[in-house]
Amino acid sequence: MPDMTEPAGLPRHCLPAGVDVERFSEAMATRGWLVIDRFVDEALVERMRADLDRAYVACRRLQVANGIALDTEGTLHHLVGQGDSFLEFIDRLAPLVPHFEAHFDGPFILNSFGGNILRASASYASAIHRDVRTYSRDLPLLLNSLLMLDDFTVRNGATMMMTGSHLDCPGRPSEEAFAARAEAATGLAGSLLVFDSNLWHAAGVNTTALPRRSVTPMFSRPMVKPQFDHPRAIGYGRMDSLSELQRQVLGYYSRIPATLEEWYQPPQRRMYRPGQG
Repeated sequence: MPDMTEPAGLPRHCLPAGVDVERFSEAMATRGWLVIDRFVDEALVERMRADLDRAYVACRRLQVANGIALDTEGTLHHLVGQGDSFLEFIDRLAPLVPHFEAHFDGPFILNSFGGNILRASASYASAIHRDVRTYSRDLPLLLNSLLMLDDFTVRNGATMMMTGSHLDCPGRPSEEAFAARAEAATGLAGSLLVFDSNLWHAAGVNTTALPRRSVTPMFSRPMVKPQFDHPRAIGYGRMDSLSELQRQVLGYYSRIPATLEEWYQPPQRRMYRPGQG
């Protein structure tokens, strides 16, 4: 993996030198993944850790109550609205907007915003999987990301990436085929792993006594149905209080009308705005 070490004194809303759109697109087209070192600062990482721990209490209560506790331990879902830090992270994506738009050849929205607390026990994230149900090699539908809230090492279960599998592996690989090509996506806390959603991957094995925490925002073309109705969950009335980037990424400009009154509107007031693809 090429060195992407952040130079000293880098402003927190800038990318490390060399992580330009061309390099990003090349990595997606060939390896299928890259790690951007220390994408967010330690202060935001600390707040995201705290919000993640609080959100897990709420998620776990529902998992247990609804009888799905066995395979979901350590997993969290739909974190936007469960902590201010998760909403702030969307604004921190500003330096990567050109990169993501180049990948999708147009605008993008948040498809889901999950999280993971990996301990010695395993969840479904430990199985070899990919996060798009339909293989779409030449038409990117989804793009995964993973923000490391702890240092990711081989010992604590850094995500294993089957490099290049987005190009030549439409079906689930065997354990042996996966192991032959898998690489650990390691990095310091605050680093961001980005990968093509057609890529096969799996959580590693945590052999330490400490949790390995992350959040896992996933993005899609606006025409792809997201896993969660973020505008309705956050509230249509909050739209004016959000930044332009938050409105776009959260899907406020690609909503589905539910009444004729919502449908018959001028372009600037439509639920699904022009230019969303």
